Formats: sequence, structure tokens, C-alpha cells
Amino acid sequence: MRSFLTMLGIIIGVAAVIILVSLVNGYMNYMMESFTSMGTNQITVRLTNLTSRHATVDQMYTFFDEHQDLFLQMTPQVSVSSATLKNGSDSLTTTSVTGVSEQYIDMKSFKIETGRFITYADLLAKQKSAVIGYYVAEELYGSTEKAIDQKIKINGYAFNIVGVIERQDSTSLEEGGSDDICYIPYSTATKMTRSGIPNSYVFATVDTTVTEDAVSALTSFLTPIYQSTNLFHITAMSEMLDSLNSMMSKMSLMLGGIAGISLLVAGVGVMNIMLVSVTERTREIGIRKALGARPGVIMQQFVMEALLTSMLGGLIGIGLGSVLSNVVGAAMSISAPPTASAILVSFSVSVFIGLVFGYMPASRAAKLNPIDALRSE
Repeated sequence: MRSFLTMLGIIIGVAAVIILVSLVNGYMNYMMESFTSMGTNQITVRLTNLTSRHATVDQMYTFFDEHQDLFLQMTPQVSVSSATLKNGSDSLTTTSVTGVSEQYIDMKSFKIETGRFITYADLLAKQKSAVIGYYVAEELYGSTEKAIDQKIKINGYAFNIVGVIERQDSTSLEEGGSDDICYIPYSTATKMTRSGIPNSYVFATVDTTVTEDAVSALTSFLTPIYQSTNLFHITAMSEMLDSLNSMMSKMSLMLGGIAGISLLVAGVGVMNIMLVSVTERTREIGIRKALGARPGVIMQQFVMEALLTSMLGGLIGIGLGSVLSNVVGAAMSISAPPTASAILVSFSVSVFIGLVFGYMPASRAAKLNPIDALRSE
């Protein structure tokens, strides 16, 4: 029982390290997948347009055409704020309505459930064509099939639904979710918002390796037009992903270190139990020494006991941590399987603790005088 209570500290310590590191890694993977779905090769450009200083759509497209070695696609992006979508008496006020170009569907890797996406002809004619999300179709029309070729009012303007995007969230359909969306031609959106000129663009680079060159090219192009870098902001998804990855890695190390403190405490417990064991078995040690046991043999005996205790605790902790990391991850709706690195590090630390904290009691046992040990009661 005493040995088990000693192992309990190691079990809890190892399990805590595995659970915390697995949860952080699971959340990091979830965040990375979310960013990846947005497009790691994408660059967002936000502009503050002034009357005398602004970039027109034609200028942006000319720049895009001149840098085909850096960019695959480009789309203006116009947000229709506080949009209300109506079909008869039914309405939605949480839907994200955005004006985009025909290339947007390829940039986001969307698939069409029914109908089609916005075309170049819609942009030229400033057609009131709308492509809605799965949630909008279900809420306002009952199904995606029924929504096609129906009318939908966006802030009072009547649009024709030409397509429905395939469901994005497989777990739930909710207000403000990834399926509560609506896309219209950006030329129509600028007319609706009376902005005249789009203040946001999204570029897709040919590869993430050219992100730095692409950002540099955009900066060189926009600086002479706006005459100040404060009037435009360029955000690269890959750079944000790298920053997030670095931040989460540091958090993983920090939480692993905090959990590792419990392993240190467990080491003190191992040392304590071994010291008590040496005291209780002093007479046994004296008999063995009297029969010719060398100090190295005595030391080996007690070091092996301490090592076995910590190894058993580590193995049980690995099993417990592996099970609980999956259970807690499922409760948090993320995949958090135990990582090989967390298991290896925590088990190695538990073995190291057994050796380090078992050495002093073993050394004390090896140095006992056999005559004094035999006299011990």
C-alpha cells in the first residue's frame, strides 16, 4: 500500500503531462485546420480609401495580371453590414453577406450543392444574383432544392437565388455559423453599400513559399497610391499560422512544465519511501553484508526498487493519461490523442526521477556498517 501511494504521485504526474500536452496539441491542430480551411496561401488586403487616394478595381486587377508568377486568384471583397434576409414573413439577421468575384469559390474550395456560383457576367451586369449557405436555404425555404430560382430580399433589394453552397459544418446548423452565409457580385454590393470602391481584397498565392515576395510586391504597389502605410493593412494567413503555431508550442511547453512539477513532488515521495525502507531493513542489510555482499550490490538492490516503483507508476500513468486525454478531448469537441513525444518525455522523466531520488537512500544503505546494522532492532 505504501509503495502504491508512492507510485500514485508519479501516476498523477505522468497522466497530467500527457493530458495537458495532448489537449494543447489537439486544440492547436483544430486551430490550424480552421486556418487551413480559410486558405493558408491567402493574403487579405484592407484599404482605407480617401477621395484623393484610393486604388480602383481596375488598378488592382492590372497589378494581379502583372504578377501571375506570384498570384493564382484575386477577388474584391465587400461586406454588407447589418444585413437582413427575408423570404415572405421569415427573416434572418445574423447572415454574413459578402460581395465577391467569380474566383472566390475556387479560393475557398467551396462546392455547390445545387445551382451555380456567381459568374463574370453577373459582375459586368451588376446582377442581383445570390448564392446562399446551407443554413439559409433550410431556414428560409425548407431545403436546398426549394431555394433555387427563388427570390430573397437583402436589405429590401430583391435577389434571385442561383446557387446553394454545400454544407460546411457537419455537426450543427446555427445562426452565425459557417453555413449562415450569402454571396453576391461585388459590383452589386458596392452599389448597395454606396461605397463605390471596394476596401478589401483577397489574393491567393501560387504557393506559401512566395508569401513574403507577394506581400512585398503589394506593399510596393500600394505605397505610392496611398502615400502612407497606415492607410492599408496586409495580412498573410501563412504568417498568422506560423505565429499561432509558435505561440501554441510555447503554451504546450509551459503547461507540460507545470504538470512536470507534480513529477518532482512524486520524486520526493519515492526518496521518502526508500529512506523508510532502508531504516526498516537495516538488519537485513547487515546480514547480507556479513555474508559478503559488496556495497555495490546493496546499492543496486535499492536503486532497482526505486526504479521499478517509478517505472510502474509511469506505465500506469501513461495508460490513464491516454484514456483521459481522449475522453476530455471528446468533451471539448476536439481530437486530442496522446502524442508520442508527451508519452516518451513523461516516462523518461519518471525513470530519471526513480534513479535520482533512489540514489541517496541506496547510497545510505550501501554505506551501513555491518556490525551496527546487525545490532539494529
